[in-house]
Amino acid sequence: MNHLEELGRRITRLAGDEPGPLWVKDVMVFASEHMTTSLGTVTEPMLAVVVQGAKRTALGDHVFEHHPGQVAVVTVALPLTGQVIRASRSEPFLALGMRLHPATIAQLLVDYGPTDIPRHDGPGMAISDADDNLLDALVRLMRLMEDPRGLRALGAGVRREIHWWLLNGPQAPLIKQAGMADSRLALVARAIAWIRSRYDQVIRIDDLASHVGASVSSLNRHFRAVTAMSPLQYQKQIRLQKARIALITAPNDVAAIGYAVGYDNPSQFSREYRRMFGAPPGQDAARLQTMTIVQE
Repeated sequence: MNHLEELGRRITRLAGDEPGPLWVKDVMVFASEHMTTSLGTVTEPMLAVVVQGAKRTALGDHVFEHHPGQVAVVTVALPLTGQVIRASRSEPFLALGMRLHPATIAQLLVDYGPTDIPRHDGPGMAISDADDNLLDALVRLMRLMEDPRGLRALGAGVRREIHWWLLNGPQAPLIKQAGMADSRLALVARAIAWIRSRYDQVIRIDDLASHVGASVSSLNRHFRAVTAMSPLQYQKQIRLQKARIALITAPNDVAAIGYAVGYDNPSQFSREYRRMFGAPPGQDAARLQTMTIVQE
């Protein structure tokens, strides 16, 4: 049995009948027999491996396709829009994820020092083929998921090993920056945390730049390079994604939900929501509810 086959078998067993991602500590498994509509979420730093099926993810204008045997790495909290594009009852979509910890990466850099790792100049997300070392460590982590005592004793060591293989794999430049306190990624991560803590308020870019210790022009340049959008566009995506999630359970409270995420003007909320999701809030919520019922 190869690595992907074993991962698929263990994901299927752990996921069971869960309708969405199942998290156990820092590890996530997900199985779906259905293709999905495009949904937005703010993804924390993590890695994700597709084992079966396929997924499409958008970060601003960047579109990524994620196929079996490939690992996606996200190093800062990014507002991503994703959908499962290949899944069926006979071959469900299967994926495995694990949270990444910049502190672990930093400690590895301190303990062993970086080799000749070039600078990363792209966004805070990348996809590449997973090598055997990484897949082998993920298989061992999944085995421990079914052994609670073993997971407590050995899980932290295997998770650290996975960080190591990422730091020494094709995405090393991106992973290295995630662990460096003075890197561009670290600056953008501080800005993101500030925006997320007050996403429903009016934000002044001068205040944000002062908070992270950068000039406005430098902040805008670094922020756009990492997230593929400006700080205010990031805030807008956070607002609208939170509104969309709320509307699934309360489709008749459009005005109240718009106000709750920071929109004083219902027309502006509806206009920006439609521009992002292709339909006005109430209509989109009804469509999402219908799709959920059909899939269930």
